[in-house]
Order: sequence, then structure tokens, then C-alpha cells
Amino acid sequence: MDDLSFYKGKRVLLTGHTGFKGMWLTLLLLKAGAEVTGFSLDAPTEGGREALRRLGILKEIRDVRGDVRDLAALSRAFHETRPEVVFHLAAQPIVRESYRQPVDTFAANVMGTVNVLECIRTSDTVRSALIVTTDKVYENKEWAWGYRENEPLMGYDPYSASKSCAEIAVYSYRQSFLAAQDVRISTARAGNVIGGGDFAPDRIIPDCIRAAVRGQTIDIRNPHSTRPYQHVLEPLSVYLTIAARQTECAGLVGAWNVGPDDADCVTTGELADIFCRTWGAGVRWEAQADGGPHEAHFLKLDCSKIKSGLGWKPRWHIVEAVEKTVEWAKAWEQGADMRVVTEGQLHDFGAAPKLVEILLL
Repeated sequence: MDDLSFYKGKRVLLTGHTGFKGMWLTLLLLKAGAEVTGFSLDAPTEGGREALRRLGILKEIRDVRGDVRDLAALSRAFHETRPEVVFHLAAQPIVRESYRQPVDTFAANVMGTVNVLECIRTSDTVRSALIVTTDKVYENKEWAWGYRENEPLMGYDPYSASKSCAEIAVYSYRQSFLAAQDVRISTARAGNVIGGGDFAPDRIIPDCIRAAVRGQTIDIRNPHSTRPYQHVLEPLSVYLTIAARQTECAGLVGAWNVGPDDADCVTTGELADIFCRTWGAGVRWEAQADGGPHEAHFLKLDCSKIKSGLGWKPRWHIVEAVEKTVEWAKAWEQGADMRVVTEGQLHDFGAAPKLVEILLL
């Protein structure tokens, strides 16, 4: 393969296609020539719904609205679509929301994943699947080195714990059913992602953009907390690579960390500094502790496995990632053609028109 020809003509089912990462992945799959079915609730924010409208991608796919907690509805989508490849992104993804709604978080992230796994188990067409979890699945000991894929899983908060449970469910289904059916299924544990089109509350870059647009000072809750920040196209390129390559090599099935280089694991305050310099216009931030629930202070991933096993390396470092995010946000505010802007960023990343550098490095 010298491009994303693996996906050309493939029937792909993507849960969570109306979300931030799902929106970008849908566009990538369309560029690759896949026959895409999206299964998701409506986008959770007004900005997200408007982004989908301005990008126009829902008109080019089979757009199915449904809840992954509803096994019957999900089963119908599988039966009608007969997917060959599955990407499971649908989730309740906000840590602080998981404290407010723990039951809903566990229901969506654990039983939603189990329902996807059950649909894969009972399908006679699925050959490859990628389940997206998070870098927060690990038992966080606040140490300075990155967690490896064989570290203990024990998320602290309801969101992280629910994703740890999802990892165990995937392992169980793989060992109990899917390996014998020759269905290749892996999990991807991605770090914190940034990029255009994220309108979620309680996320650092969307909060920065909202404040900058309004001419307000940016409030930073935990300026000394370290996270593995990366542009959204970094993990998405890996998701596509894993799902394609594991069909040819069963030895690639398993869990994969997807994070930036150590130099891009910055504190929230450092990230805010980069944002302010990039946005300009005198934007500034200040620390504003709000007495919220526990959040990890230090979190970093060891991505040695994916670098050695898939030959992968990050393309955009943190400054470039913030620059591209600001570029997208300013174009949005100016009423630009966001399909053109977004596809332009795919091109800049090396993702279009030829995708060789993503899929086969």
C-alpha cells in the first residue's frame, strides 16, 4: 500500500462521528474513499452541531442517530451496514462531567463498549476494529516517566475508571470470542488532543478560545498539571494505521499508547502561554482555582511500542499543534469555508491527497 487504499470501498462503521475526533476521522475516511456509516447521538454542543453543518460531511455518509447504550439500535445499524471495519469513539469524554454524572458515564463508556463488542461478535463481516479509550486508564502514581501498555489499569475518577473497565471488556471479548473468529481488535490509549472544532466545556484550549474571542482573561484551573498534548490528527492517523495493519499481522493486535514526544508533555500553564503568544491581541491568562474534584497532576505516556512496532513518530509538535488550532478557530470566527480550511490542514499534515506518510512510514 502506498496510500490509504486499504479503506477505499471498505464499509466502515464509526461510533461517535458527531464528536470532535469523530468529525475529523469521518473526513479522513471520506478522503480515503471509504463507505462510512456514523452511529452517534447528536453533537453535544451547539458549536459542534454547527461545525458538522459547515463541513457538510453528514451529507456524504450514512448518518444514523442512536445511543451505544441501546443494544437493539446498535445491532440494527450493524445488520443494515454490514461493516468490515469498526472504529468505536462514542463516549462520555469529560472528567469533570463524570463526577457530576457517574452512572451515565459508566453506562456509556462501559456498557456502550460492551454493546459494540457484542455487535462485532455477532457480525459475520467485521474483520478489524479499534476501540478508543484514554491515557487515563492507568493507575496514576504521579511519577515522572511515561506509563507503558503493561502497567496496571486503575483509573481514579469515574471517567478514567470507566475507560479502564472498557479496556478489560475488550481484552475479555478478544480472548473469549474474537480471536477464534479471526477478528482483529485493538485499543488505543491517546493523550490529550487539541485541534479545530472542539467546543467542549472544561477543556483547556476550547476554554482559551472562548475567552480570547470575548476579550476576557483566560482562567486556568491547574497551571502546574502536566499532560501529553497533541493535535487531533496525530492519534487519528494512528487509529487508521492500526486498523489497517492488524488485518495483515495478528501480532499487532493489542493495546497501543498514542502520545507526543516528551518535549510536548507541557504544563497547562505552558500550554496557555503558547496559546496567548499564538493568538496575540494581548490575550493573557491567570490561575483561578475553583475547588473542583480531583484531577491528576502529572500524566505522561511511554510510546516506545508504537514507535518501534509501527515506525510512527509525531509530525506536529506542541507549538505547531496550537498554531493550527488557532488558525482553525480564527477562520471559524471570520465565517470562512470550514471544509476548505479543514482539508487544508489535512494537506499540511501530509494526509491529502496522498496519505503514505500516515499509513506507512
